[in-house]
Amino acid sequence: MLKALRRAADRRRHADGEYAWLFHPYTGDEMVVIDTETTGLDTRSAELVSIAAVRVRGDRILTSDSLDLRLARPASLTGDSIRIHGLRGVDLANGESVEGALARLLDFVGNRPLVGWHLDFDLAILNRELRPRFGFELPNATVDVAQLWRRRLRRRHPEIDGQPRFERVAERLGVPVMGRHTALGDAVTTALMFLRLERGLESGDQLA
Repeated sequence: MLKALRRAADRRRHADGEYAWLFHPYTGDEMVVIDTETTGLDTRSAELVSIAAVRVRGDRILTSDSLDLRLARPASLTGDSIRIHGLRGVDLANGESVEGALARLLDFVGNRPLVGWHLDFDLAILNRELRPRFGFELPNATVDVAQLWRRRLRRRHPEIDGQPRFERVAERLGVPVMGRHTALGDAVTTALMFLRLERGLESGDQLA
């Protein structure tokens, strides 16, 4: 309820602004799969290291039309997070500012529905950075692939509980894991898992 009220307030506040179109209902046939790499797992303090997004149109993943951004080195970058995402300080030396990267993400995503793996995590961090800079949070409709998998699995096996693991779900769906713990690789793998679950595609999903 609180989220819906905040979204309605953002829509009214930006009705005549530069980003008013983000709040319009989407009527096309595309979705955008997003992923972030961060300096930690605490959504209150983790900082963005990279952001990626790839469009899905019908049964096709448009890998030729993707966004893959590295951000300037955040202050909280440590060896622990580097061991996960592999991005060192030197790799981020020419990275984009948070504001610049978010502006590019908004332009790329538009008002299309968003898809992700444990998407609430990515949205919590993105929205924490968006609100003070742009005055709103992402208003897009969302689909969480981890929740989608869990719902499908529990319908067949109600005794199963616990959080699904990314690599294990990909394996069960016959999906290759492409560049694990890189934002773009995880986004593309998540897109493949989404299509397998949502469209019932067999191996041979189309990449373009």
